[in-house]
Amino acid sequence: MAPHSPALSRPIAAPDVVDVVVGVFDAIRWLTDRWYVPLVAGAVVWPLVAWLLHRLSMMASRQRMALELLPARHFDPSPEEIFRQGVQLARASTSMPWWAPRRTKAVRIRLRADGTSALTYRIEGPAGGQRLLSMTPFGPEVKVRKARPLADKARRHEVRAEFLMRGQPVEALRDVPLEPDPLQPLVDAVSDIRADVGDLAEVLVDIQRAPKWALRARRAHIIANARRRERRESQRDAGWVRRDAAAVDDSFASHLRSVATGREASGQRMVMPPVPRRVDREQALGKLSSDDQLVRVQILVMCASDQEGRAEARLSQVQAGLDVFGGRARLAMRGLRLGPWRLGADRWPSRRGFERRWRFGHCQAPAQNWVRLEELTGFLKPPTRHCRLPLMASDLPTFQFGDPALLLQGIYRGPDGSERLVATRAEETLFEVGMGKAGGGKTERALAQAVGVAHAGGGLLFMDPHRDSWARAARFLAHENVTGRIALVDLNGGGPATMLSSWNPIGMHQGQLAHEVVEAALDGFATPLGWDDAGAPRAIAVLGAALRVLVAVNERACQANQPTAQATLFQVRSLIQDPAFRAGALKTAGDLLDVDTRAWWKTTFLTLPDDAFGVVLNPIARLAANPISRAFLGRPDGIYNIRRAMDRRGVVWVCTAGNGPTDRLLTALLARDLLRAGRSRRDAPEEQRREFRVYFDELITLTGAAPETIAAMFEDFRKYAVRVHGMTQLLPRLPGAVRMSLTQNASTLATTAGSSSAVTAITAEWGDDPSPAQVMALDRYEHYMSLTVDGSRVGPVQIGGPYLDHVFAKQAASDTDIQDLERTARQNAGALPLSQLTDIAATQLARVTAFVKAQSTPAGDSSSSGQNENEFK
Repeated sequence: MAPHSPALSRPIAAPDVVDVVVGVFDAIRWLTDRWYVPLVAGAVVWPLVAWLLHRLSMMASRQRMALELLPARHFDPSPEEIFRQGVQLARASTSMPWWAPRRTKAVRIRLRADGTSALTYRIEGPAGGQRLLSMTPFGPEVKVRKARPLADKARRHEVRAEFLMRGQPVEALRDVPLEPDPLQPLVDAVSDIRADVGDLAEVLVDIQRAPKWALRARRAHIIANARRRERRESQRDAGWVRRDAAAVDDSFASHLRSVATGREASGQRMVMPPVPRRVDREQALGKLSSDDQLVRVQILVMCASDQEGRAEARLSQVQAGLDVFGGRARLAMRGLRLGPWRLGADRWPSRRGFERRWRFGHCQAPAQNWVRLEELTGFLKPPTRHCRLPLMASDLPTFQFGDPALLLQGIYRGPDGSERLVATRAEETLFEVGMGKAGGGKTERALAQAVGVAHAGGGLLFMDPHRDSWARAARFLAHENVTGRIALVDLNGGGPATMLSSWNPIGMHQGQLAHEVVEAALDGFATPLGWDDAGAPRAIAVLGAALRVLVAVNERACQANQPTAQATLFQVRSLIQDPAFRAGALKTAGDLLDVDTRAWWKTTFLTLPDDAFGVVLNPIARLAANPISRAFLGRPDGIYNIRRAMDRRGVVWVCTAGNGPTDRLLTALLARDLLRAGRSRRDAPEEQRREFRVYFDELITLTGAAPETIAAMFEDFRKYAVRVHGMTQLLPRLPGAVRMSLTQNASTLATTAGSSSAVTAITAEWGDDPSPAQVMALDRYEHYMSLTVDGSRVGPVQIGGPYLDHVFAKQAASDTDIQDLERTARQNAGALPLSQLTDIAATQLARVTAFVKAQSTPAGDSSSSGQNENEFK
């Protein structure tokens, strides 16, 4: 056995321990005697540390970025997606250099409203977290783009506020459902912001992952408070027990018992005071009991305006919006109120720190502002489809009378009751569909839009089967800047003195291409009569061959400078039934006809039986039997020229006469000519194609005559700067081709009130938001509509219909001016008395026959073409 070593025995170490303890006490005594030394050292070191932290914080703040999140209209995230977004935000908050102070390691959510947009949602944070934050869990429903720097001007009135957790700090905020959107109260608070008076409202939510030691310190503080509270409760209960025992000993019953037994009271009875209950850690810590997704949050608010009182009122509205999140814990404004004054972020000494945190993104959250990510669900995502966003001027421009770049849409009523005329941009409003019951306001809205276009110098065609629109709009069109461009083609009436314009669908005096004229006229007959290559090939062949001959004759007449010698549609009967006229016409056409057409007349035509021509001659006979259509179509050098109106920004009103077979045929001819004229603009450079708008009132009536033609307009006219607007009572009653083209290409969909079955066709395009029941409840002249602005869809939103007498009250003219306008409009359309046009039509065959005979001789003149000067102005 090794000998015992005194140097290794424990008693020898005792003097060392005593020396250490003595040294500690000596140091304490020295510091106590010289207390000013640590004070001076602290006074020197603390400013140096604060300065260093400030410099590091400023350096770190320069390494920040900002992203703007743009949600889609149908954005509807799940709670899990929102939670994952919160996890990414918390993770990105630590993407700073190791030397960065804790206050700079935060991610900021900025909700901003300045009158240019309803609510801008931005994420600002460390530059190192940009890649992480750019890939949100929301997928393609949210676009993430780099945000532009904010450059705010100074406002005269500004108020600031910081919000902290009040109530039970370990309790969670209220679990706000996602429908309606938790941000709705904040959106409502800023819905009446006006950019023209400098209104501004911003809510900043800073999220920070706090260190473990801070959480442990917070837990220890809460547990200590809980134990102290429990001890106080136990002491209070023990005091009540002792007082109760003393009261019993000193009671009358106790003295009576002592007298009865002959024994004196033995003094106070033994009392067992209540033992303090054990503090339940989970219950005391509440949401702080676990570390899962626990963050610190700093909420700052600033409102500003150039008008006194508006900023303060806005802050109160924002405060009310944050109250929605309150439960056993709530968000309350930090500070102390003394009468009319509040000692808070707007006062010394808090304002300087507030400004620094606001400007540089520093997060120094109050000690009690611990939350779980689930409590911030409402702030972790942009506004969803369940949020009603007000329309700002940037979303839907304000209509300015006389501005050709804007197209009037209606009246928007803001949340504060203010009204403004709203518009879309003319260049991107290509096609529009208006639906609703009779008298609901769809035609009134189209008329207001057309009046605005006319006064802005734009060209348009308004086709109305009933003529009511002309009488309604004339009062607001009787102005010098419109009168010289307007033309009225009124096919109603029937008296000899009726003033009527004229049109030759197969005339060549207006510079058309021969094959386009033939095709347009042939399709004008085939569509309403139901001809096709399978069901009526003979009718198409006969009429097509006849039109090619007559168009060639008309081309010869124009070359001979004799436009009044042109054939009209009514000469088709003579060409088929009169051999002498046919022979002269074929000889006059000569080499203008292709070989196949000449061969057809020499061979196939001669083999056809007489009953083969009835299907062609009968509709022409109906046109000839109607005095209006005979006069309108019987003038060889007809004035109607819709292509010229397109190029010269004319304002043309065409009032057809009803929905009978003859009227449908005439409407089909006009519609097919419009399609031909629009397509013919391909010969003009794109930059020279002036915008022209076509309004079809009562689409059911018009498409009954030419469904495929009108469907083709909605499909093709975009390329030729022709815009189409259609109004109908029932979308399902339109032919399938028209209905599909309308809904597919419409820049604007609008509906007034109607039956459930009728409005469902429109609401289905919007995903039943609004529902058919909401549309059915609309008042007169109220619309739900979706619009296209800057390439994005706006709405559906409720828009009041523009009533002409209100919107254009300043443009209302007198009865005398209206009479002058109608007279001028008919003159511009080359209108003549019905009796005169009838006489021209009755004698036209003789003039054509004479020309054909003259051309059959060698003396036929083939000089250059002449142009009729009496066309649409």
